[in-house]
Amino acid sequence: MIRNWRVTLGGAGRTLWGPAPVTYGLIAVCTLVFVIGPASGLDPAYGSGDAALAAQRAWFHRWGVVPAELFEGSPGAVLTPATALFVHGSWVHLLGNMLFLYVFGVMTEERMGRVQFLLFYVGCGYLALLGYAAANADSGQSLVGASGAISAVLGALLFLFPGARVTSLLPFLFFLPLRFPAWVVLPFWAALQWLAAGRASDGPGVAYLAHLVGFGLGLVFAWVRFGRTTRVRAAPAPAPEGENQP
Repeated sequence: MIRNWRVTLGGAGRTLWGPAPVTYGLIAVCTLVFVIGPASGLDPAYGSGDAALAAQRAWFHRWGVVPAELFEGSPGAVLTPATALFVHGSWVHLLGNMLFLYVFGVMTEERMGRVQFLLFYVGCGYLALLGYAAANADSGQSLVGASGAISAVLGALLFLFPGARVTSLLPFLFFLPLRFPAWVVLPFWAALQWLAAGRASDGPGVAYLAHLVGFGLGLVFAWVRFGRTTRVRAAPAPAPEGENQP
C-alpha cells in the first residue's frame, strides 16, 4: 500500500495549498456526519455493545447504498449513492479518505473552480457507487464512503498535474519518504485497486470496483473538459545562488 501525504509541483517543491472552500467544506460535512452518527461512538444515546452495532447497521442501511434495494425502483434508494458519499464506517475509514481529499482535492479544485469541482465530485462519486451497485445488484450489504468520489479526484489530478510530485511512504522500504511524479504513483495505485478488485469476495469490505470506476470517470472528465488547455507540468528546480556562475 502507498500512503500519499503531500503533493508538490515541480522540483522546486512549491506546495500548492491555497483557498479551496469546497474541499474544506466537504471534509467538514463528512466529519460532522460521522461525529453525530453511531459509528463514531461519541453519542451515548446509541447505547453500547449490541445496541450500538444495531444502530450502526440501521444508519448505514438508511444512508448507504444497498444494491438490491437500489434496483428495485424505490424512490428513496435513488438518492443513496449521493448520501453515502458523506457517511463513513469507522474513524480509520473517515481519516484515510479525508487525508486523500485534503492532499489531492485542493489542487484539483483550484484548477477546476469551485462550482465545477463540487458538481464533479458529487457526480463522479454518485456514478462510482452506482457502478459498484450495478455489478453487485443482488447484494444486500450497505456501501458507504467517499472513496469513489476521491478516486475521481485522483484520476483528474493525474491528467491535470501529471508532473506533480507525490511524497509516498512505502512499507517494503521501511516507510522511507520518496517523491515520485503523479504519472508514476497514481497509475500504480489504480493497478493495485484493479488487482484487489479481482480478488475481492462478496460481503463487507473495501469497494475496490467503486475506486476504479471513480478513477476512470475522473480521468475521462478531465481529458474531455481540459484536454485542449495546457496542463500543469513540473518545472525544473532553480539552481541555488552561486551555481549559476561560470
